[in-house]
Amino acid sequence: MTKLEIKGDWNITKGKLKQKWAKLTDDDLQYVEGKSEEMLGRIQKRTGESREAVEKAVHEACASCGCK
Repeated sequence: MTKLEIKGDWNITKGKLKQKWAKLTDDDLQYVEGKSEEMLGRIQKRTGESREAVEKAVHEACASCGCK
């Protein structure tokens, strides 16, 4: 998988997460390798959801587009 394909898959995932939680911004969903914990924390803080719910939503969004 090329870097461009991975970026495209992540853009799909971001769109799905924004559909689920409209409060999220691009900054909240900025994924940088090694910073996934920070991203999950930002989503959790912004949405008020439990950590488990956020992890599940991210996992489901990633699984449906194949970026995992």
